Amino acid sequence: MLPVGNDGKQRCKCKKCGSTYLSDSKNGTGNLRRHIQNCKKRDSHDIGQLILQSNTSTSISMVENKFDYHEFRSLFTACIVKHDLPFQCVEWSGVRTLLRYLRPDLQIVSRNTARNDCKKLFIKEKAQIQALLCTCKSRVSLTSDLWTSINTDGFICLTAHFIDNNWRLQKKIISFDYMPPPHDGLALFEKLQQLLIDWKLDSKLFSITLDNASANTVSVDFLRNHLNLQNALICNGEFFHMRCCAHIVNLIVQEGLKDIDSSVMKVRESIKYVKGSQSRKQKFMECVRQSLLETSRGLRQDVPTRWNSTFIMLDSAIYFRRAFMHLELSDSNYKSCPSNSEWEKMVKICKFLAPFYQITCAFSGTKYPTANLYFPCVSTAYATLKHELSCGEEYIRRMTVGMLAKFEKYWSDFSVILAIAVILDPRYKFNFIEWCYKRLYSGHYDSEIEKVKDKLSTLYSSYAIVQNQPSTTNVSQSSQSSRHTQSSSQSTTIMQSQFLQVCYISLTYYVILFCQVIKHNY
Repeated sequence: MLPVGNDGKQRCKCKKCGSTYLSDSKNGTGNLRRHIQNCKKRDSHDIGQLILQSNTSTSISMVENKFDYHEFRSLFTACIVKHDLPFQCVEWSGVRTLLRYLRPDLQIVSRNTARNDCKKLFIKEKAQIQALLCTCKSRVSLTSDLWTSINTDGFICLTAHFIDNNWRLQKKIISFDYMPPPHDGLALFEKLQQLLIDWKLDSKLFSITLDNASANTVSVDFLRNHLNLQNALICNGEFFHMRCCAHIVNLIVQEGLKDIDSSVMKVRESIKYVKGSQSRKQKFMECVRQSLLETSRGLRQDVPTRWNSTFIMLDSAIYFRRAFMHLELSDSNYKSCPSNSEWEKMVKICKFLAPFYQITCAFSGTKYPTANLYFPCVSTAYATLKHELSCGEEYIRRMTVGMLAKFEKYWSDFSVILAIAVILDPRYKFNFIEWCYKRLYSGHYDSEIEKVKDKLSTLYSSYAIVQNQPSTTNVSQSSQSSRHTQSSSQSTTIMQSQFLQVCYISLTYYVILFCQVIKHNY
């Protein structure tokens, strides 16, 4: 409430945005109510309640008393799902006390009702995703992996990736199911087939990405043969099985780390020793301060099965190398400090592995990675390995031999389809593929380029044929024979239309991506 103005009228001021309005009884409260609904600086929790005090000490309260019990149930159910709460949370005494304080007449459900509400929400969301997939005109790519819980129960996760009819890239987890043993190829095939039929995706798949387990290879072979019987795959499933590039990079670098395993073990044991007790931590921090290093940077313990965590561990340990050497002099119980030559060796190895770490970070996203991002990264790694094999240090060349052999084992399986994805990227096109292949295949790059052109033409023709199929399904045999003699110009028009659609998808996606980058930077 503001003091009475020179005109003798009473005014009030909004605490959020500072706007002033007449507040005497003659003007009423309509203008204040409209301002509450439109005030840009007022939270939704503040809307619906405002107390006005006038010079007559009369208090007018505007409280929104409307309460939708069904909306409350749906919001509480969404809260349980979002925050992974147990169904029993509705029976916690603290939750019941809080809700009854907010609304004494509120009818609080039991845990069984909360469970049923979550099931209804799941069925509703599943129906919406199924409707989205059914109406989507593009093909769907899948990613899948197995996971074992701490009590040794197996689960399978299946994720669908597609571009919807509004040209937006979509990623939907469509299944996270219990997977009983055995986890062999036949069992995985039967489970995947069941999920595809349940989601009605068996006729619109493009590819499935899995890791390099032998059971996955067997299951994909079964699935490809089954889908080919229905003519459901493009190019008879030639591009159906994609291997996980992040997993391949992990296998490649793990192969190289075998040659420096003793040095890595010393660093790992050093970090375990420092973190073994509070007194050791304090002693190490004192060594850090005496070495004039930043204490804010911490040591990182690695997970041996994930090479990128090993790289982070080595990188952090190299920064504190002087502190470790100082600790070796001051603590007689510390026996695992690397020597000077081993430290220098790890510095050069970290420099060699840095591009692979950047590639792993680029591949490890959940929403932004698309197929066109992979070929530039993977081809750079391939070129780096070939360069170090001829010009690197002796121990790095030993590392490179095993890494290059592991790389070439998988390169031929996915290089072509990744190259095709880059060709459709307007930033690269075919010139980039020619430039990369000249670096990678100095003697016979022409044959490799021709192979990519042939596969691109085959894939393009397959899409053109599929585009023309719906208009020929319910036609008699005589009309089918006559269509074989139609002019080549009509077929060319169909292929051009399909090609323009694919290019428009790529161009639209990169315009959106460019705008997001500009917005983030400025």
